[in-house]
Amino acid sequence: MRIFRSMATSASGMSAERLRLDLIANNIANVYTTRTESGGPYRRKVAVFAEALEQARSARFSGSGVKVAAVVEDDSPPKVVYDPTHPDANAEGFVQMPNVNPVNELVDMMTATRAYEANVTVFNAGKTMALKALEIGRG
Repeated sequence: MRIFRSMATSASGMSAERLRLDLIANNIANVYTTRTESGGPYRRKVAVFAEALEQARSARFSGSGVKVAAVVEDDSPPKVVYDPTHPDANAEGFVQMPNVNPVNELVDMMTATRAYEANVTVFNAGKTMALKALEIGRG
């Protein structure tokens, strides 16, 4: 049934957006992390989405949702702040801060939340249609 395919597609979108929200929360949590295990300040992480393809019987490819292709680090340079009292300051008193902008992260969080909600709406509509189809069969 195509209803179940649409539900699976929206479920994949919800899963991808949940991961995106987790990455955004991690970015916000590390907005002041100046020292990591790999050295240097924390680098913002971003999810890269790709279309999940499924091969149909007719040898064509049809979309079957979204998948997270990769989680990459933002390659923008770290912010440099003058704070000679900071333990990670260099000889001139400058500290490399993470390349995380809290305002951008909040905007990304709002768009990810809206996309998640849209997928929930599609999923619930499919569920309602399937239930109505079962009621028709009973009558």
